[in-house]
Order: sequence, then structure tokens, then C-alpha cells
Amino acid sequence: MGHNHSHHHHHSHKNVNGRNLLISIFLNILITVAQVIGGIISGSLALLSDALHNFSDVLSLIVSYIANKLAGKEASFRKTFGYKRAEILAAFINASTLIIVAVLLIVEAIERFQNPPKIESGLVIWLSIIAIAGNGFSVLLLKANANDNMNMKSAYLHLLTDMMASVAVLIGGLIMKYYQIYWVDAGLTLAIALYLIVMGYGLLRDSYRVLMLFTPEDLNLEEVVADIQTVEKVANVHHVHIWQLNEEEIHFEAHIDFTEDISLSEFDMILNKIEDLIFHKYDINHINIQPEFNKDDAKDVIVQD
Repeated sequence: MGHNHSHHHHHSHKNVNGRNLLISIFLNILITVAQVIGGIISGSLALLSDALHNFSDVLSLIVSYIANKLAGKEASFRKTFGYKRAEILAAFINASTLIIVAVLLIVEAIERFQNPPKIESGLVIWLSIIAIAGNGFSVLLLKANANDNMNMKSAYLHLLTDMMASVAVLIGGLIMKYYQIYWVDAGLTLAIALYLIVMGYGLLRDSYRVLMLFTPEDLNLEEVVADIQTVEKVANVHHVHIWQLNEEEIHFEAHIDFTEDISLSEFDMILNKIEDLIFHKYDINHINIQPEFNKDDAKDVIVQD
């Protein structure tokens, strides 16, 4: 019986995001092919690991692009929420691949530490410069929307970490060229992998929390319930569920016991007060309330259904 205070659409942003993702996909395909060829010719594991990460970027960007397009689709009788969760799912997949790639790189780096091969450093240097330029441009394209969209943030993190990895490969190439210290290739690969794990874990945790319908971390459920119970004629708030559908929608549903057997029109007025209260204080913008009076049911805030 609740309604939505603010239902903003972001189709123009979605179009811009989609275009920028498409440009980044083509750039990363070119970089990946160049690095694979260069890594095989030069014998550089750091360059091949960077190519592998770039390939994971291509896959993650494709996932993000598809999710970006799906998220704009309308709801239907068969899909009442539409595809609003698509971008959260994409963020979870991309964060997972980031960590999987990192583990594979760690295994390869440890093997290379035991027997560091001689590497053609000149090719490594030039290809890493190309990768820095391509990824740097892609990072700039996606940066604007990375703060308010998990899907765009996952794509942005893939590209940012790859740019940082290319910088590390460049430094390694210079050290190998001028000092002939070839174990630095494996050392940098290990450092890149650890950095990927650190960057991917936070996004994996956040997207997992949304997919599992956990209470948003910045919301205190006890405070929300206490505030609603200050509204006139509200006796008790129970059977509460609160979850985040995506980055734009927080949903709240609850049973509310009233002190009187109020009319439907009076309930609507009280509902408006509740909606105003929790929207402006907690940014909860989708509310569904079941009104009750002297109903014999469990009155706990959290009821195990």
C-alpha cells in the first residue's frame, strides 16, 4: 500500500555508459592481442599476465555492457522488477573473475621465481606503454559513473588495475633492460596479483550483500523501526524486511499495528508521514506496509518466515 517518492530514470546516462563501455571493449581487444604476441616473442610472464588480465577486462566489459543494456528494459508480467538486478550481478561476476585471475597469476609467478628466464625487455617496454595509453583512456571514459554504479565501478576497477599493472610491467622492463635483473618480472606479476585481490574483494562483498538481500550496511534497522513507532497511532512495527534492489532503490516492508481501528483514508495519511520520514532520513524510496489492528501474530521486528 506504499508508493515511491522518487522514481528517477537514467536512460541518457545508460546510453553514455554503453557507448563508453563499447569503446573500452574494442581498445582492450587490441591491447590483449598485442600483448599476447609480444609476451610470447619476448618471453615476459609479466606481459602475458597483463594480457590475461586485459582479456578478463574484455570479458568483464562485455558482461557490464550487456547488463547496462538489460537494466534499461521495462518490467513485465513475467519480470515484475525488469532487469534491475543485472548490473549488480555483473559487478559480482566481474569481481569474482578479478580474484580468480589474481590467483592464477600468483601460481605462475611462484613457478617463474624458481627459474627466471631471460626476457626481451625492449618489446616489453613498448607494449606496456601502449597498454597504459589504451587503458588510461578507458579509465577516463568510465570514471564519471564509477562512484554511483556497481557495474560501472567493476568495469572501472578492471581497467584501473590493468593500467597500474601495465605501469608495473613498464618499470620491470626498464629494470631488466638496464640492470638485467630478470626475476623482477615474476616479482611484479605477484604484486599485480595481490593488488587485484585487494581491489576485487570489496566489490565482491558489496555486490554479494545486495544479491543476498542483506540490510544495507549504512542503515540501522533498529533506528528505522524506532522512528516509525514515534508516528501518531502506530503501536508496533514488526515482520520487517529491508533490502537494496540496486543502487537506486532501497525497499522496506513491514506489518504495523495501530492503536485504533482506523479508516483507510486515515491510514493513507499516516502512511504518507511514514514515507516522508524514512525517505528523507534514510533514503528508503520503496515502501510497502501491511496495516493491522489487534491481529494475533508474531510481533518481533524480525520474524523467521
